[in-house]
Amino acid sequence: MTTKPDVGTIAKDTRNGKVGRVMGHVGRYIQLRPLKGGLEWDVPPEHVEPATTSDTLSAAVAERNAQSQRGTLK
Repeated sequence: MTTKPDVGTIAKDTRNGKVGRVMGHVGRYIQLRPLKGGLEWDVPPEHVEPATTSDTLSAAVAERNAQSQRGTLK
């Protein structure tokens, strides 16, 4: 990505395929947080791309599956 995405948008880390919400920019890095919360991680801007609808749905389904396995599904 040539420009930094806006805070609050959903983006994909192309290094590992993880999808997260843009929480901020620190130095040259973009901080992403998992859609259902959790720890942020830093991504170099060249490894960030806008998340597709499919990316976003896949991340949401994966989180729901994890909640189900932990017994925390609501």
